[in-house]
Amino acid sequence: MGLCSFVPMPPSSSAILSDMAEMKKFDKLKMKKTEIQEKNLLPPKETIEQKQAGVS
Repeated sequence: MGLCSFVPMPPSSSAILSDMAEMKKFDKLKMKKTEIQEKNLLPPKETIEQKQAGVS
C-alpha cells in the first residue's frame, strides 16, 4: 500500500482578487458588540509565595 501525499495548489490570482473584493465590501458596523472579560488563570501572589515557602 503506497502513501498518498496531497500538495495543495496556491490560489489563483482571480480567487485572491475576488476575496479582496469581498473584504472591501465587509461592514464592521454590522458586527455584534461583545464584552471582553479578562481571565486571570494565575493564583494570587500571596498564594504563590506561601507555596514557595512550603506553607499550604
